[in-house]
Amino acid sequence: MHSALSTPGGRPPVLPAHPLHLLTADFEQQERTGRRSIMDISSSHRAIENLIAAYAVHVDSGDFGAVGALLADALFVGSGAPVRGREAVEAMFQDTLITYDDGTPRTKHVTTSTVIDIAADSTHATARSYFTVLQALPDLPLQPIAAGRYQDRFEYRGQRWHFTERHVHVDLVGNMTHHLRNWRSFRRSDTAEHHFTVVGDEGAAERGARHVRGDRRRSVRRTYAP
Repeated sequence: MHSALSTPGGRPPVLPAHPLHLLTADFEQQERTGRRSIMDISSSHRAIENLIAAYAVHVDSGDFGAVGALLADALFVGSGAPVRGREAVEAMFQDTLITYDDGTPRTKHVTTSTVIDIAADSTHATARSYFTVLQALPDLPLQPIAAGRYQDRFEYRGQRWHFTERHVHVDLVGNMTHHLRNWRSFRRSDTAEHHFTVVGDEGAAERGARHVRGDRRRSVRRTYAP
């Protein structure tokens, strides 16, 4: 009887040579590939986080041209009809937000709880995050005026990541009368349809709106929301 590892003559089979340096090189190549994949994922996460942060920085600085450039290739879905393209996005912000003498909306958009998923093809990604909008004016104490969620999509091309979609869901609303041109455009609606959901003291909002119309008409320029 012959064992599985013997030849008909009873001699052990001659196994093909596999030099140690080839095994080592193969292992090192796999290790380098693994490190590179981890580094690629890490750098993609950082690049996408920077895009999300850039949106907040540009809005809070009142640089709506930069917001338009950031979202130039993206579909933006907020409280009104979806918009696409640099000029359309910039115009929407300019027509919806109130800015003040320093050229800013006097807000800080704080983005938290960001979850980023990179697709298997490494060229597409999604992100989910929370946002809180803070505002303060000389006669308005520092306070949160809105909170909600961003749902984003991204694509990698031309050696960098780009926004392709941003959906804004506002879940909690405070006094938006010093921030939005037409606060009444907010209506209770199904957030699954990617519209803003309004809750809050509408009486306070109306009182604030009268204050803006009466005392601030000459000192503000109308522009966008969260």
